[in-house]
Amino acid sequence: MWLDQGTWRSQGDGVWAKGDLRVTVTEYDDHPQDERAGRPTPAGFRSVDLRFVSEDFKVPRTVRNLPWDVLAGGMRIKDRRGEPTIAPDLTPILDFLPFQVEVGCGTSIEAGIPPLHYLHEVYRVTDRRDNTLTPSHAFTLSPEADTLIPEMLLSADTKAPDLVAMFRACFLAEPTAAHHALKALHTAGYLVGPVITHNFDALSARAGLPEVFVRRYDQKIPPVPLLPEARALLVVGLHADRRAVQQRAREMGMRIFYVDPEGLVENGTFKPYPIEGARTGDVVVRQAAIPALLRLCELLNVTA
Repeated sequence: MWLDQGTWRSQGDGVWAKGDLRVTVTEYDDHPQDERAGRPTPAGFRSVDLRFVSEDFKVPRTVRNLPWDVLAGGMRIKDRRGEPTIAPDLTPILDFLPFQVEVGCGTSIEAGIPPLHYLHEVYRVTDRRDNTLTPSHAFTLSPEADTLIPEMLLSADTKAPDLVAMFRACFLAEPTAAHHALKALHTAGYLVGPVITHNFDALSARAGLPEVFVRRYDQKIPPVPLLPEARALLVVGLHADRRAVQQRAREMGMRIFYVDPEGLVENGTFKPYPIEGARTGDVVVRQAAIPALLRLCELLNVTA
């Protein structure tokens, strides 16, 4: 019904066309991926796969299997917060030089890139809509609540800009004062190693810094170059240790410092968003990246 209403044209073998888009629709009583993983199909439940691609684009097998590989890994267990020390600035890190840095989406948001939960909204992963305050950000699990398929089939032309908005913002964004501050600290020798980044905007690299990308879903625990000479790990704008970077740094005896406002403003209201995995003995500076890193450059007499 949605295919007809969306003016898709059947090309046979479950393939439908609209402009340069192609969608393949495959229905299953028991999905092969569920059978392979030993997941029983609930009574009365059927599966449907919809795969949208541009004309003549071939999706590699590894990419097709990636969502199922992630599902097989199970849900992440939430970290348990301790009692970190709250500091007005990064003065305490001066006793733990040199340091390495791990950056999350906070530095990207300052550059005008939407926060990561924007993709959750676009793909209807959660019940959150339009960056508004909601009681919860619960996952959308029931077919009745999932609006992505009808949006894609009925309004592909208007949905497409939403799907590419974050990536377009990444191309247009420029490194901020925070990235340039990190570059200056790296040049001065206070920051060592590559920027350990969860961001796919390459802003650190474009500021002249080496970087290693760790938010890869084909690597649940990716390799991370933690250096023996580093005495601290500075975590900037990252809410949770999903790749066990901080855990491994602690095991190496590194002190953990966080720069994070621990909250965000939505519709004029400040919403607390505590760092999930901060431990007793860690230090938290409740600032955005730019003022915190510029202040660190002042403390170290480094020109950013």
